[in-house]
Amino acid sequence: MSPEPAGFTQALEKICTEIVGPDAVAVDRDGAFPERGIKALSAGGLMGAISAPEVGGLGLGFRGAATIVGRLAQECGSTAMVTCMHFCGTAVLEAFGSPEIRRAAASGSHLSTLAFSEAGSRSHFWAPVSTAARDNGQVTLNARKSWVTSASRATAYVWSSQPVTSGAGLSTLWLVPSETAGIQVQGTFDGLGLRGNDSSPVAADGVRVPESARLGEDGKGFDIMMSAVLPMFNVLSAACSVGIMESAVQRTALHASGSRYAHLESSLADLPTIRNYIARMRVKADMARTLLGDTILALEGGRADAMLRVLSCKAAAGEAAIDVAETAMRVCGGSAFRKDVAVERYFRDAHAAGVMGPTTDVLYDFIGKAVCGQPLF
Repeated sequence: MSPEPAGFTQALEKICTEIVGPDAVAVDRDGAFPERGIKALSAGGLMGAISAPEVGGLGLGFRGAATIVGRLAQECGSTAMVTCMHFCGTAVLEAFGSPEIRRAAASGSHLSTLAFSEAGSRSHFWAPVSTAARDNGQVTLNARKSWVTSASRATAYVWSSQPVTSGAGLSTLWLVPSETAGIQVQGTFDGLGLRGNDSSPVAADGVRVPESARLGEDGKGFDIMMSAVLPMFNVLSAACSVGIMESAVQRTALHASGSRYAHLESSLADLPTIRNYIARMRVKADMARTLLGDTILALEGGRADAMLRVLSCKAAAGEAAIDVAETAMRVCGGSAFRKDVAVERYFRDAHAAGVMGPTTDVLYDFIGKAVCGQPLF
């Protein structure tokens, strides 16, 4: 049963506390896809957060999607990232997909993701080197995608390639079913953080799709990336970072309050230095949360500074999350290296945002160009 839009937070909280949170340790330890959590989100109607009500979605927009991803990240970064990428793919499908595909994405029976990043263009995801060529009424795709979240679990990829028509633009987008002949998921993910997000390279060798699989006009993929995908991805990546920080702060405060010096009859939290560290964690998390909130307001209101906010929120939240998680490790000391305290998991997960395109360094370059009045591309 899909919840009413006004009541989605209750459904979200139940899923987080009863399924996502309890499964998080095993997801991280085993590098396992968070299947139970994603199924529960689908059954609860939450995978349709940004889908329109006419196709069974909740129509919650940036604000609702960020609430969902941020709350999931407090429990499990992998579940949050899988959901983030589903929403990013759905944003494209909502604009250019068929009603059937949109309904399936809203219900969660179609798990979406993006296949943009490539070894040849690295973090410059907007400039694919993969090719698309017309062939007897169909289109043949060849590519080496470097990282695709939910690579082996997604129903289909929102896929980028060079345009079919030379000179048409930077890129073209396609909807490519993951079971299409010639698609190869190349290995499983065994990484530092977000260990259950099923992120793997995906190759396309002579993959044939109908021209009707194109999402938008030939050569207009860059425009779709900038207008639909980048704002959604940056906002939700920032929400993931904020969620990680929130749990890092809470768990660190809990540890500091509960860990005692028996011979002094005092806790770690009784030390001014420890309280200072935790206060700095709290301030950094709140600053990132406030910037994220203002970014959403800018997008909702169509403000002139909306794109600058979109660029800034991911960079700021990603950097802050690393700082907060690092401080959590410092405050918790040797206990931080134990899995049961969990701050080491947040420490590892926090580092993912900085290397996911657009990377933090690329974002700072964009922000600098914007502030100096230079074109971004």
